[in-house]
Amino acid sequence: MIKKALTIAGSDSGGGAGIQADLKTFQELEVFGMSALTAVTAQNTLGVHGVYPMTAEAVAKQIQAIGDDIGADALKTGMLFNAEIIQVVAENLQKFAWENVVVDPVMIAKGGAPLLLEEAVTALKKYLLPLAKVITPNIPEAEVLTGLVIRTIEDKKDAAKSLFNLGVKNIVIKGGHDDDTSESADLFFDGKEFYTFTSKRIPTKNTHGTGCTFSAALTAELAKGATVYDAVVTAKDFIQAAIEDQLEIGQGHGPTNHWAYRKRELARK
Repeated sequence: MIKKALTIAGSDSGGGAGIQADLKTFQELEVFGMSALTAVTAQNTLGVHGVYPMTAEAVAKQIQAIGDDIGADALKTGMLFNAEIIQVVAENLQKFAWENVVVDPVMIAKGGAPLLLEEAVTALKKYLLPLAKVITPNIPEAEVLTGLVIRTIEDKKDAAKSLFNLGVKNIVIKGGHDDDTSESADLFFDGKEFYTFTSKRIPTKNTHGTGCTFSAALTAELAKGATVYDAVVTAKDFIQAAIEDQLEIGQGHGPTNHWAYRKRELARK
């Protein structure tokens, strides 16, 4: 049976992040991808030049169209923009009883443009996080959601516990913003145990869409029936390959290489 994954997120006209990155990742991991668009952005490697949100009704209609007909084995959320959109997303997740929910709390673009309104943070914590099987914040996003300052591994653990107390079942705090210049350490907390996944830090500016791609890979693996732990391991390998095998596209923060993981897997066979 074909496994299906849904992304509820914004569009990136540059193709490196958002809906575009998610669908590319789903395809590479052999999962049928579907989308519900929350906003259109005018965006390239140099930054976000415009954000044009969909209405909450339009977002709800897209999700309902998929839920009424095709269904989803797993889904992820990305850029949700405002509180009204967050609420209708949460309502529809409950309506269709979708459990494999990955929340990537997209708040700020690589170039610094805000992608989530301040009042939406409260809605995210109240309505969406209790429905999430996994949340994948980077360090700045985890700080906003918890109100904590994160500098050390112990700080990450405290933040993970705080997010768990908000109702999230599994937490991955990504280490891309760590001060360590040699390694990137992602912390995974399943509510009982902590696990740390480290990888060599690649000196590159081409990291646009890394968060979207990581969470999409995790979502695809959950759709295929993987445990959360195994899904995190694959997602980590997927994004590491995507960063290492650079494309060098654009003049600013270029996109990652979404086909790098598959090419490496094929080369091993």
